[in-house]
Amino acid sequence: MLTLTNVNKIYADGTHALNNISLSLPKGMVGLLGPNGAGKSSLMRTLAGLQASDAGTIIFDGIDIFKNPQEIRKVLGYLPQEFGVYPNMSCYALLKHIAILKGLTKHEYTKQIEELLILTNLTNDAGKKVSTFSGGMKQRFGIAQALLGDPKLIIMDEPTAGLDPAERERLNNLLVSISDNKLVLLSTHIVSDIENLCHHVALVNKGSVIDNGNVQCLIKPLDKKVWSTSKLPNNKDIKNSHVLSKTFRFGKPIFRIYAQSKPTPDAHLVEASLQDRYFFELNKTGELCNI
Repeated sequence: MLTLTNVNKIYADGTHALNNISLSLPKGMVGLLGPNGAGKSSLMRTLAGLQASDAGTIIFDGIDIFKNPQEIRKVLGYLPQEFGVYPNMSCYALLKHIAILKGLTKHEYTKQIEELLILTNLTNDAGKKVSTFSGGMKQRFGIAQALLGDPKLIIMDEPTAGLDPAERERLNNLLVSISDNKLVLLSTHIVSDIENLCHHVALVNKGSVIDNGNVQCLIKPLDKKVWSTSKLPNNKDIKNSHVLSKTFRFGKPIFRIYAQSKPTPDAHLVEASLQDRYFFELNKTGELCNI
């Protein structure tokens, strides 16, 4: 449904935000994964038509985003990482205003706003000014406005930021339920959310696509090569091995290590995850912190 071909973007300060990105993304839940500064937000702003690229093309469902920006806006729902609101408008009034801008009729937006207020748990706060909302409430409002108009392309940049666990679970269930005939592009630092929700993922770093595809295919290169151990290897010469991550359980460290063979006496093989692949790629570029 969405095809990017050699999309390039260099900002005025010389930052190469997007480096000839080419991608073909299917409908459904698609994850965009990468560290801060990887180019995720730049890519999303470009897809949303908020900035032009220096080169390349983007086609969504037959629509050329750069040549027909008005057409793409009719089928687009966008939640940026940060957004502002009119200070003196209530939640309901602002949703109504956005719905009218999207071309919805009174009958359409009345029904949709009521449903979205319920879905985002804002019904009791519909009459309050959005500018007075807490961070989590404002994020829920942002989700509601992005879903107005039944968009076919939904772009969400860190949608669960500021949400409590119950709200996050509600949003995740909602996104999965509406993604059957849409493309929902999800960018988040919560790798487990992407692994659990998305069937297709693009790994991005330094403005380039490292790899993309089905989640299981992305994990496959690490199959039977990820070990869990309570101690770091003493032998620094173990071929092609490095620490992927360090966590704690009951105050004691647990290391996940990529290695061709057993790195420590107590190490045992564990099932590789998308987070392991993510850390594996950062390790190759030297971006992981020393453990």
